[in-house]
Amino acid sequence: MATESIQPKNKIHPHKFTLWVGIGSIVMMFAGLTSAYVVKRSQANWQSFELPQAFWYSTIIILASSATIHLSAKAFKERLMAKYRRLLFVTLVLGVLFVVTQYVGFSDLWRNGFTLQSSVSYSFLYVIVGLHGFHVVGGVIALMVMSLKTTFSTKQRNYSIVPVELISTYWHFVDVLWIYLLLFLIAIR
Repeated sequence: MATESIQPKNKIHPHKFTLWVGIGSIVMMFAGLTSAYVVKRSQANWQSFELPQAFWYSTIIILASSATIHLSAKAFKERLMAKYRRLLFVTLVLGVLFVVTQYVGFSDLWRNGFTLQSSVSYSFLYVIVGLHGFHVVGGVIALMVMSLKTTFSTKQRNYSIVPVELISTYWHFVDVLWIYLLLFLIAIR
């Protein structure tokens, strides 16, 4: 009697699965926050606001960084390691620049008197955009670690695509999330 092993043919890497579970959790968190925003918006003390100009600049920056991370992953797959490292570093710089422009936008709001205490609408803006910024900072840290490893590692080179795909997927996710949040804040002010 012959025994046959049944194994799934298309297994997902455990790290990728964990990333997708995390992304699902983040999506649920932001869905809850934006839903609460819509509900609170109907209250009498709600104040409309204009988004700072810096948020528009940060949008251009994060879109550019999404392109550079895509090209970086493509270079890695083609084993163009110098190009991969260079584009990964450019993505890192753009990520830091995104965080800086977000900070500038919040500073503009703060200087104009739009603080957490001034209105519930500003509190929501700070929480929603601030949480997104927190997730971008996490991505920037991951990009920094990957850049340092690819530049200064003296160990034998490991050409596993998994870390590259993980950071690329996450970075595209925070990009899409920012576009969603920006459009939401424009439409629902």
